[in-house]
Amino acid sequence: MQAVQLSDIATPNWIAELAATGVAITHSFIPPALVSALRVEAEAYHQDERLARAGVGRIGDHQVDLSIRRDKTRWMSREQSETQAWYLSEMESLRLLLNRELFLGLFSFEAHYAAYEKDGFYARHLDAFRGARNRILSTVLYLNEDWDEADGGELAIFDEQAPDDAPPTLLVPPHAGTMTIFLSEDIPHEVLPTQKTRYSIAGWYRLNDRLGAPSLQAVTPVSNLAS
Repeated sequence: MQAVQLSDIATPNWIAELAATGVAITHSFIPPALVSALRVEAEAYHQDERLARAGVGRIGDHQVDLSIRRDKTRWMSREQSETQAWYLSEMESLRLLLNRELFLGLFSFEAHYAAYEKDGFYARHLDAFRGARNRILSTVLYLNEDWDEADGGELAIFDEQAPDDAPPTLLVPPHAGTMTIFLSEDIPHEVLPTQKTRYSIAGWYRLNDRLGAPSLQAVTPVSNLAS
């Protein structure tokens, strides 16, 4: 199936799209002022070398494998900055909305900054081991301004029933403010090679694991940044 571009699947009801297909895209959930603040912080972390090379595998088998992924990350928490507290509060609002509309039982959220430098990519994968139920929904928020088609770095979404060598069914350009939401266990995806540094925030909604991740739940918006 030929990949469709973002403009071809635009829908005003992204929650219905998520329920129907397992994938949804929204352009307006995160305020532009917050997107800008997150981009500034991500760039500062990157320039100060406070992002770590990401690895693959479970905790016991965790390893850096540049043939699979080439990104650098830093986990977020409310304690690190007001910008992160604001973002986690917005994602808490999204958790409540999704639970109300789709009855998902989402309990907590975790997220990290991600920087893909030139020629960075992440090969096709799933975000959760099937049946593990540790990650239910994945989210990716893009922070890049003035991103051109020639810059690459699209998120490629694949049909879960198609063979591994099938082309993607959807390509999402990483424009600032765009958020992609999809089922963690069911939706194969990859980050295509980028021609310049690409910034994003990857996040995951989980079921009730608060004892294992007590700081991940956001509580209230940060009013001084939200104004």
